[in-house]
Amino acid sequence: MQRLSVTASYLALALLAALCGFPFCWTLFAALGSSQHPGQLSLDNFSDVFRVIPLAAFYLNSLWIVVATVFWKLVVCALAAYPLARYQFRGARLVLAVILATLVLPSEVNFLVNFITVARLGLIDTYSGVVLPNIVTALSILLLKQAFEEIPQDLLDAARIDGASEWTLLTRILLPLIAPWLAAVGTLAAVEAWNDYIWPSIVMSKPSRFPVAVGVHYLSGTFGSSRRVVAAGTVLTVLPMLCLFWMTQRFFMRGMEGAVK
Repeated sequence: MQRLSVTASYLALALLAALCGFPFCWTLFAALGSSQHPGQLSLDNFSDVFRVIPLAAFYLNSLWIVVATVFWKLVVCALAAYPLARYQFRGARLVLAVILATLVLPSEVNFLVNFITVARLGLIDTYSGVVLPNIVTALSILLLKQAFEEIPQDLLDAARIDGASEWTLLTRILLPLIAPWLAAVGTLAAVEAWNDYIWPSIVMSKPSRFPVAVGVHYLSGTFGSSRRVVAAGTVLTVLPMLCLFWMTQRFFMRGMEGAVK
């Protein structure tokens, strides 16, 4: 009976993996296909992408946005999660409830307010205008709050007795201990910032500053009838994040396991 249950679990996981991987596999095979020689693999579609659009420049723009978003999200969300997890203060439950309430709102609801704020700050057509509204998310705060709560209180009390300040406690003791959770939050932030299309397309109007998710959209106009070239551009957009997740999956899974606990 147990063997049957294990077999059924593996079959369900295999089916789920096939459903999740099918869109990317289909896109990859379409990108590698040749319109002139059906059935043969070719890299011509990828070369067309580099020839038509400045993909390297788009990559660099996205890299700047991702690095800034991940850095400031970890800093701000860690500073927000720490007092919620380790301090008892009046209004803590209200603050947590407000943060949880933002999870039920779609991000598009904030676009108008964010755009007005960014415009008044003079951040239109800047990387800061893209990064600023995305550095704080409820999910990141909740994950880091859970991570801080798993640190034994005795360890913190011992550090305070030894004369450690709250800043030293946070930067020298707590943050190193929750490194897997930081990696999980950073990976999620990087993927989200890299794949973000709607908000950068609203803030940015200069093509030279477009991130790759926005810049690759030009292919649908230039090669509107060539789905293979568009598929090649899509693969080149997704590939860096797949490599990032592959390199950080060990830390990511450890962080998510801790969050579930």
